[in-house]
Amino acid sequence: MTVIDPSAFVSPDATLADNVWVGPGAIIEAGAVVGAGSRILARAILTGHVSLGENNEVGYGAVLGADPQVLGFKKEIQSSLVIGNGNIFREYVTIHRGMSEGSRTSIGDENFLMVGVHVGHNATLAHHVVIANNCLLAGHVEVEERAVLGGGAVFHQHIRVGKLAMVRGGSRISKNIPPYLTAYESDLVAGLNSVGLRRSGMMPSLRAELKEAFRCIYRSGLNVTEALQAAQLRTWSQEAGYFFQFIAQAGSRGICRLKLKASEE
Repeated sequence: MTVIDPSAFVSPDATLADNVWVGPGAIIEAGAVVGAGSRILARAILTGHVSLGENNEVGYGAVLGADPQVLGFKKEIQSSLVIGNGNIFREYVTIHRGMSEGSRTSIGDENFLMVGVHVGHNATLAHHVVIANNCLLAGHVEVEERAVLGGGAVFHQHIRVGKLAMVRGGSRISKNIPPYLTAYESDLVAGLNSVGLRRSGMMPSLRAELKEAFRCIYRSGLNVTEALQAAQLRTWSQEAGYFFQFIAQAGSRGICRLKLKASEE
């Protein structure tokens, strides 16, 4: 049974599935879609541009689907925020809709966004992503499966964070972070996300091969183009192959670099 607090405002033109709970002072605008089993906590706001899947929790004061922070944006533009199933958005999370006609911001399944996280327009989050408090993602950022972003980290527009990557809190990222790595400070990587790879259930043999792939890119003494060419001389697993493919597709933003020790500089 759907329960709506008397102090909440739910437009008659919003669509609520079965077993939705709407808390005090929450606002669900015309056009919003809320899937079964979802909980909209006190004073949260869902604009008419949001489609929310099943079993999501929208925390106190969160705002989903607001206009993008783009100078000159025209409110009549029809864009959206599309959210999958089983996500948790804690207090005061903000996620903006797409900036251009027909575009969208996309959130997958089983993600956990902690207090004060901001996700900008046209960003994409895959599945099982964890984003800690006060993390800021600019527009068009893409975060792949099972990445973990530390508290207070900030991300430049049009970059990718690879799957199973981990970003240290307070980092400033303006380049792509290849999958499976740990990033920190300003556009630096430290090595493999060994803890995350073990927790994911990845076999030791695959982790060892990813170490070799990391050395090929970051420790071989070759530039990125040369290292990618060298990697083609042998056969790699699917996981290592994806690591190289991600780097090959990094584009003008490039990838985070390895911080050298003083003895190597």
